[in-house]
Amino acid sequence: MATAVVQERRRAQDFTLTWLLDALVTAGSLSKTQASDIAAKQAQASARVLKSMGAERYVVSPIEIVAAFQIPVGTRAGEVLDQDRVCEVAAKAAGVTYRKIDPLKLDMNLAAKMVSKPYAQKHCILALDGGTGPGVPLVVAVANPFDHELFENLARLSNTQIVPVLSAKNDILKGIADVYGFKRTLAAAAVEHAEATQGITNFEQLVSLSTGRELDAGDKPVIQAVDYLLRYAFDNRASDVHVEPKRDSSLVRLRIDGVLHGVYTLPGQLHLPIVARIKTISRLDISEKRKPQDGRIKVDRDGREVEIRVSTLPTAFGEKVVMRIFDPETLAVDVTRLGFDEMEQRIFEGWIAEPHGLILVTGPTGSGKTTTLYSALKALAGPDVNVTTIEDPIEMVWDAFNQVQVQPKVGLDFANALRHILRQDPDIIMVGEIRDAETAENAVQSALTGHLVLSTLHTNDSFGAVNRLMDLEVPPFLLSSALLGVMAQRLVRKVCGSCSQPVQLSQEQVAALGAPIPLLPGGPKFMKGAGCVKCRGTGYLGRTAVFEIFTATQEIKQMIAKKAPPEQLVAAARAMGLRTLREAAVRKLAEGETTFEEVLRMTTVG
Repeated sequence: MATAVVQERRRAQDFTLTWLLDALVTAGSLSKTQASDIAAKQAQASARVLKSMGAERYVVSPIEIVAAFQIPVGTRAGEVLDQDRVCEVAAKAAGVTYRKIDPLKLDMNLAAKMVSKPYAQKHCILALDGGTGPGVPLVVAVANPFDHELFENLARLSNTQIVPVLSAKNDILKGIADVYGFKRTLAAAAVEHAEATQGITNFEQLVSLSTGRELDAGDKPVIQAVDYLLRYAFDNRASDVHVEPKRDSSLVRLRIDGVLHGVYTLPGQLHLPIVARIKTISRLDISEKRKPQDGRIKVDRDGREVEIRVSTLPTAFGEKVVMRIFDPETLAVDVTRLGFDEMEQRIFEGWIAEPHGLILVTGPTGSGKTTTLYSALKALAGPDVNVTTIEDPIEMVWDAFNQVQVQPKVGLDFANALRHILRQDPDIIMVGEIRDAETAENAVQSALTGHLVLSTLHTNDSFGAVNRLMDLEVPPFLLSSALLGVMAQRLVRKVCGSCSQPVQLSQEQVAALGAPIPLLPGGPKFMKGAGCVKCRGTGYLGRTAVFEIFTATQEIKQMIAKKAPPEQLVAAARAMGLRTLREAAVRKLAEGETTFEEVLRMTTVG
């Protein structure tokens, strides 16, 4: 208790580098030698921080000075004593709570109404949550845990109790820029479109006409708002951005690691101009609101081009827009980074090394099929190889491929495009999806006439692809001759490497897996993320694929030619060592890459 009293009496000026270094040494985060070195070189570190901020009048905090030295910590490569780690130690020593600011959970309205932007920047504070009713304290992120005079002023301004939490200064400043910048942009746009309504496309108000002026997609605040949403999506590793019209508002959601997160609720009158702006830059018809449309945007991000595929869909309250982000660094990766183990990689590389044949990748939408195919094509493409793709739509424009966009309006479907491609002297053909009998027949014929053909099917497992092609009237004897193999896949979230810790599975959990735990050197290593700043408290960071690989051996080919029942194909493949999706996922679990919950969520017992 005595310590707490002393801490309460501290002043803002007491938050010094000396105090912080003592706290870090006491916590074991720094040695005395390292602390002395930092103290001796604080001027140089402060200058580096000022240069990075680009502001001469910026006040450098002790936490920023320590973090500037990038001192390695822990046993994992690349981990350093950054602002977040220093803040954790400082918060504990100061007797306050540490909080990592999650940009996805910022309450824009709460933060903006508490204080003005200049005040927030001057004192480096950001309201996070609470303060919504009598007696509900307001949680405020601060960069100085001893500035009790500031906390008292905030309490008077907000007429509520203030609970300060220590956060990294760079996170607070970024949050201030996001909240106040985007809030001001939305406010300006809302004022300009105050008379606009959604009655034009709202099914509940079909008889209503717009009484306001036409919404202008070129208005500067709208342009800034859309640019901000895209940058925000990039910063948070989103794969999709959803802009959804509701009765009186517009909801923005991001899909991160396969899970949707609601991030913003925008004023309803801004939905139409924001959608119009997105349609304008993706070269869609802004006057057409009754039909779905598809377009694309190419943007520069950190010196590399990123493709964004745009899809619009009329809904009950207006047009919904989904922007799918395709980063070249994640869409066409090296085959070794797809998530294969040694055996799986050897099999897959053996397939794509064949001069001709049919390779199929199956799975539901969002299971990573496109990434697998693009990665295979990237490995095969070269100056002496003619790679041609047929896609609907083209996911990402890649210079090494000759890519054809399916256009049903002019009669260019998969089957028709494939017929014409065969006259273009291709070596490798990628068919985006086999949907009909004609495409299936042409793909098989192409594989039999000296081409390597890669394609996808929407089946739940690898065995289902054989039945599906037979349902599409592909003669069994032709299929057996052309098929090299089928690979079913799913994506599972990976355990965050920064906060992973060992866990034990109960007997009930092991039984629920429905698949044996593989024997690994040293035994299984079940891991789970505790939640940290890098994974935003989820325990997961990134995704990896699990595969069910069905190789068309000579025995399998003979069985296909004789129309063997699916269960016989399964039995034969299992006898040759095939692992089901669930078994492959359990292996990832035993290796510590994913969790028990992810295995159950993404795979079924087969």
